[in-house]
Amino acid sequence: QVQLVESGGGLVQPGGSLRLSCEASGFTFSSYPMSWHRQAPGKERELVATISNYGKTINYADSVKGRFTISRDNAKNTVYLQMNSLKPEDTAVYYCKAGGASNFYWGQGTQVTVSS
Repeated sequence: QVQLVESGGGLVQPGGSLRLSCEASGFTFSSYPMSWHRQAPGKERELVATISNYGKTINYADSVKGRFTISRDNAKNTVYLQMNSLKPEDTAVYYCKAGGASNFYWGQGTQVTVSS
């Protein structure tokens, strides 16, 4: 049974930091590129960051470049998203995804709220 379980979300003040984790099970983690996406209320889900199978290729949305860092630990079947200098517009439900355009899996999401 495939599972992607996100954790680490919460309420943080503007300028603060959070580290999201996504632990995978039920499939060969190192065979899949991983990505983080987010969806704010009333908006479409958007891609935040991607990382290739062994971490050699990483890409970020322009809106998070220089503030967010994606990484993965294939030994722990886990992908991370370090989020620094958070802004109110980063408020969203954050989802991890395994795979690409086909043969993919989604996690259930974790809420991130940036507010004073």
